[in-house]
Amino acid sequence: QVQLVESGGGLVQPGGSLRLSCAASGFIVDDDVVGWFRQAPGKEREGVSSICCSGGTTIYADSVKGRFTISQDNAKNTVYLQMNSLKPEDTAIYYCAASDSLVRDPWAEDSYDYWGQGTQVTVSS
Repeated sequence: QVQLVESGGGLVQPGGSLRLSCAASGFIVDDDVVGWFRQAPGKEREGVSSICCSGGTTIYADSVKGRFTISQDNAKNTVYLQMNSLKPEDTAIYYCAASDSLVRDPWAEDSYDYWGQGTQVTVSS
């Protein structure tokens, strides 16, 4: 059974840091494209970051570039999103997604086959 489980969310002050984890089972993350998306209340889900090619290629939304870092640990079959210098506008539910087939547009939700349940990130003083 393919499964993605996010963890690491919580409440943090502006300027703080969190590391989100996406633990995968039923497939190998090193063979897939894995992305992070987020959805704030009343807004559509948007792409945050994506990783592929055994970690050799990473992309970031302009809004998080320089603050967030995506990485993977093949021994743990887990993808991470390190989030630094957090801002209130980063508040959202964060989702991990994966595709084991060809990805033409890593920013498109339809490119991904598997999704986690999401983890809440709240940035507030």
